[in-house]
Amino acid sequence: MNRFVIILIVGIFVSGILTISFISNSYVDANSTKKIHFTKTIISSQDPGQGHENHQLSLILSPNEGTLYDGSMTFTSNEPVDVVVLHEITNNDVKGQPTWTIDGKTIYAMSLIDLKSKSDSIEFTGAALALHSSNSREFTATVSVDGWIRGQPTEVIMQKIQVDKDPSLMLSRANVEAIIPMHEGLYKGNSIFYIITDTSREDYSKKISEKQEWTVQTSHLIEKMPEEVLQKIFIFNNGVRGNGIYGHQKEIFSSTPVQESKYSALNSVIEVSWKKGQNAKVLKSFEDVIDAEKDGRIEFTKTGVVINSPQIIWPNGQMLVRNDTQITDDLTFSGGQITKINKDEMTVTFVAHRMWGPDGKTIYSIVTDATPSNPSEIMGIPFSPVYDNLIANSSAADLFQFQNGIKGSGYLGYQPGISSVNSDQENYSPIWRIYNVEWHNPEDAKILQTISDIDSFKAKDLISVSLARPMNSHHIINGPLIDPFQ
Repeated sequence: MNRFVIILIVGIFVSGILTISFISNSYVDANSTKKIHFTKTIISSQDPGQGHENHQLSLILSPNEGTLYDGSMTFTSNEPVDVVVLHEITNNDVKGQPTWTIDGKTIYAMSLIDLKSKSDSIEFTGAALALHSSNSREFTATVSVDGWIRGQPTEVIMQKIQVDKDPSLMLSRANVEAIIPMHEGLYKGNSIFYIITDTSREDYSKKISEKQEWTVQTSHLIEKMPEEVLQKIFIFNNGVRGNGIYGHQKEIFSSTPVQESKYSALNSVIEVSWKKGQNAKVLKSFEDVIDAEKDGRIEFTKTGVVINSPQIIWPNGQMLVRNDTQITDDLTFSGGQITKINKDEMTVTFVAHRMWGPDGKTIYSIVTDATPSNPSEIMGIPFSPVYDNLIANSSAADLFQFQNGIKGSGYLGYQPGISSVNSDQENYSPIWRIYNVEWHNPEDAKILQTISDIDSFKAKDLISVSLARPMNSHHIINGPLIDPFQ
């Protein structure tokens, strides 16, 4: 581990917590007020406050004498945490209220927001801001802060603190934009805008790729998904001409993310054909299609084909558009997966995340929906609880994410993940079963790039590999592999 010396500007505050430096992000001067906005992943350390020696603390905004912070914070953590807001007081103002101090001389009034939560959003005003846990187990959190620093320090003490520098991996093009064509479909007469990333058969992939001029991957495994995971999409072979996949009316969906218990981006393809002699008209809903089939006006062909068609916009909702639309290498997974929706050009711009294939090959993935609800909400994508049925199903592939070790652009703020398959392999699936990789001793951490690396270090008992269980639930992600540079 390399060691280095950093200069911390604090108001009589002694701590080895490196998150103090996070407030250097994105300042905009406005006389004695400065704008602050950042998103960072942080690791807790022992709380330096007297009487808190067995607790963990992640300092987000450090105290500077005469300075006040005001704004909002959103966080997600791998352990339940509380929020601490400190307030400047004099010794005469203590009067029995809860306080926090390192040296017994400089004392802060302490507001403890007892959340015991792994994620939340709060408004705050105070001299410092931190996440806190009353147990001694280290936690990792991703925080987003948007607010102001008001006033200027009246007394600044420069302290040199010797700290360990965490190793980090800075990859070029860790996140890039992926502009993907959208299609317009229908649900109960209302528009749905969606994308097609994968199909289960090569002829369908080729046909749709040529139509939308953007490559669709073939995943034979998604055709073997259990029925409870699949919804239905009706594609018209004839009838009213339009912008549908086959040049006829728009496709009809059986559900949207509003139907939370049912929604899946994986849809069984049912082809619809108007019978001879029938007066074709535009059908607008699942119910219209079923009624027309019962009346003998149309006929169905159950193709057995499954397509991965995540919805971007649906009645009364859409995927979250990021506030920070500039895609950079240090962008986190939180706050949304898309930066722009363009209905005029029928495109959506996703953040494509770099990771490694099983052989160490660089690959890119987008994220479109997932289970459970907490990670889905944090990433700004629809919640698909039906994926919970895939935890032991061979139709899902494995994706290994790192929860400590080398810091980087990965899902949890550490090195990029490693997938069990590449998109050109026969067993490719866009549906990922998430595993957590943890170094027993983070100081032993090295960059791992292949499945063989994981197996080797696991055999040496240097890492443990376990199924991810956020919210005590199975973690499944729809994360299609794509070529963002096509």
